[in-house]
Amino acid sequence: MASYKYKQHSLVLSFMITLFLLLLQFQVGISELQQNYYSQSCPNAEEIIKQEVTNLYEEHGNTAVSWIRNLFHDCIVEGCDASLLLEAADGMESEKASDRSFGMRNFKYVNTIKQALEKECPLTVSCADVITLSARDGIVMLGGPRIEMKTGRRDSKESHARVVDESIPNHNDSISLVLSRFQSIGIDVEGTVALLAHSVGRVHCLNLVHRLYPTVDPTLDPDHAAYLKVRCPNPIPDPEAVQYSRFDRETPMILDNMYYKNVLNHKGLLIIDQQLSSDPETLPFVEKMASDNGYFYEQFSRAAILLSENNPLTGDQGEIRKDCRYVNRS
Repeated sequence: MASYKYKQHSLVLSFMITLFLLLLQFQVGISELQQNYYSQSCPNAEEIIKQEVTNLYEEHGNTAVSWIRNLFHDCIVEGCDASLLLEAADGMESEKASDRSFGMRNFKYVNTIKQALEKECPLTVSCADVITLSARDGIVMLGGPRIEMKTGRRDSKESHARVVDESIPNHNDSISLVLSRFQSIGIDVEGTVALLAHSVGRVHCLNLVHRLYPTVDPTLDPDHAAYLKVRCPNPIPDPEAVQYSRFDRETPMILDNMYYKNVLNHKGLLIIDQQLSSDPETLPFVEKMASDNGYFYEQFSRAAILLSENNPLTGDQGEIRKDCRYVNRS
């Protein structure tokens, strides 16, 4: 009799353990990012985002560059949770107020995309996924590769403004510090070199003049330095003035490997650009990307996926914001 009760108890215990493991597996499964996460809840979500990104690109071409920068700035700070988009409200400090966010723009158009989604599927698609998918589609608009990114992120209820400055590398940081920061979120040297490609967009003179005045940085190509002085004639530029230089003069709005060719020819605009070609750890990858655009796309795609999947909120974490600028009111 005792043996029978023992066996019965063992069977019950075994069943409970199995059930627990199945439930745990199910919970993990639904909380993970996945391809086509909105296939049931909002089947047209990705197409709506793509169409809005296309419309905005045709009206404001620079939005495509903004989508890529949004991904970078949001995901590297505590993870991909759309905290970047939060405005200062109710005592909350905005990440956009940081010096690291200087020059960022087009935030208002993120809400244009979000509003289109809200009409189709209210409170369903997260702002964090809008950031990710608009970056994916923006990359294509700029002639870059199509990157299949997973979805299922949820939105943060708080800003991470207190850690922005220490999380986002500065253009004057050493290459070793920048590599260390990316490695802390699982991106290796090869991937970091790909993500640092300033292939599209522009740099404000405020972040550039220290390489031109009072004397020209000797690592800069002299002819290129002369051109930059035309673009940035004042050694103390007005921060409110829109004075800038394109990162790449030859293919300024195409995401390609021209950046690496420029860096090898001493035409990188920022200190970190030039360090990529002088550091023995990064130089081999710079040379390979300069000679092979396909390899650059391959590494850029791999690193962008890793970045987009950095520490997202999923499952019942966070919320789905109605307006990307503010947390939902209870």
